[in-house]
Amino acid sequence: MAQSEPIITRETFRFFRDLARNNRTEWMQANRERYQECVVQPLRRLCEELAPTVLRLDPRFETSGRTGANLSRINRDIRFAKDKTPYRAQMYVKFSAPFGGEGEAGQLYVGISTKTVTAGFRIYSGSKRKESALAQIADARVEAKPRWLSQQKKRLSRRYESYWYSVEKGEWTKHAGWPAAENWEKLQGWIVRRELSTAAATRGSFCKDLGRIFRDLHPLLRFTSLQD
Repeated sequence: MAQSEPIITRETFRFFRDLARNNRTEWMQANRERYQECVVQPLRRLCEELAPTVLRLDPRFETSGRTGANLSRINRDIRFAKDKTPYRAQMYVKFSAPFGGEGEAGQLYVGISTKTVTAGFRIYSGSKRKESALAQIADARVEAKPRWLSQQKKRLSRRYESYWYSVEKGEWTKHAGWPAAENWEKLQGWIVRRELSTAAATRGSFCKDLGRIFRDLHPLLRFTSLQD
């Protein structure tokens, strides 16, 4: 984590801005080499630099740097999406909880987009909540320790934004703030994050900043997703 030279540069953000304005297959094909140089390579380096920190939190984390495992895919799945543009003008480096089930589990992540950098914890139910860590691990823990959510709010709310999702009348509905124990069984997703400036991402201290965020939020991932 003694990185002194910036990993993320202005060119990373410039690529995403250009992609947002030219979100077409032809443009992406013409800029594929630039995409590899300005986005994929820096994000893989970022994953490599963060790996020692997340492995100290839990040695079971996946840190291979592979697309899908640690890097999100830039291609958009447009089959069920309202937005039919072929690419996302953003990408994530993510470290998933080693959940033994078939469903979704929590993640520590950093997201880079056109003008924004976010970093934090997130967990989603996926297509089948009953198979997710939310159902198989977190539901019982929240029931046994209902004060845990308010304790985390007290610990983190001054420094981190929280919001969560439920499904209302077949539509995902966003709720600002921290979920309460009585909301938990209908919770489909929960995000606790900090928004950073693009300037912060281009500093040599970026990895250390992310390490502090991951250490702060790892207890959320452990409680909701890890079978200790």
